[in-house]
Amino acid sequence: MVITIEELAGAMPDVSRLESCEPPMETPRHYNQLALLMSCFQWLWQGRDDIFLGANLTVYFSEEQIKNRDFRGPDLFIVKDVEPRERSSWVVWHEGGRYPDFILELLSDSTQNVDRGTKKQLYQNQFRTPEYVWFSPETLEFAGFRLIAGQYEAIAPDDARSEPLRERGWLWSEVLELYLGILDGQLRLFFADGELVPTPTEIAQREVQRANLEQQRADREQQRADRLAARLQALGIDPEDL
Repeated sequence: MVITIEELAGAMPDVSRLESCEPPMETPRHYNQLALLMSCFQWLWQGRDDIFLGANLTVYFSEEQIKNRDFRGPDLFIVKDVEPRERSSWVVWHEGGRYPDFILELLSDSTQNVDRGTKKQLYQNQFRTPEYVWFSPETLEFAGFRLIAGQYEAIAPDDARSEPLRERGWLWSEVLELYLGILDGQLRLFFADGELVPTPTEIAQREVQRANLEQQRADREQQRADRLAARLQALGIDPEDL
């Protein structure tokens, strides 16, 4: 029997009590990978009021799911054209029937079979999520899928806009309008021109480096001016008179 959104809304008197029931990340690598992507997205979309970014939050989509405690929460998901207010879980019938537009799962020994099988089918058939990506922080297994005519089809690096990007094995996300690719053993985001989407830490480091270079340049200019003043003084010329 198909349960409508309206029936679900009536069956759940207080959706605000539906807290997330997701387990913690399995390893520091998984946690660090998730934190890295979250920080990049948050920097990239700062100030926007139409995107929700969820990390390790349960997605509630049916009454049976709740009764059976069959909780399903992507490691990271994105919903576009919604208010980015804080949520303790994503309750589909409380969000106008909206499901995630983009989902990322971080594979691990205990979840990889479910991520490749059960969850893939769920995201394809129930969620109808346009794009689904998985990545293993440990083995670097990386794959992406796009929903075409109701079925997931693998996103190929051939979608890349230039030969160098295809050779890197990056995948173009139509939902994010970004590339996803592996760099230094981590899954990273890249702009359409191939430039890396930085983390706030990387931005701060760049600013420190820029400030250091500016200081070094200023120091060299001061040293040059001091040498010139010394030569003028040696010739009996007061630099202040020039």
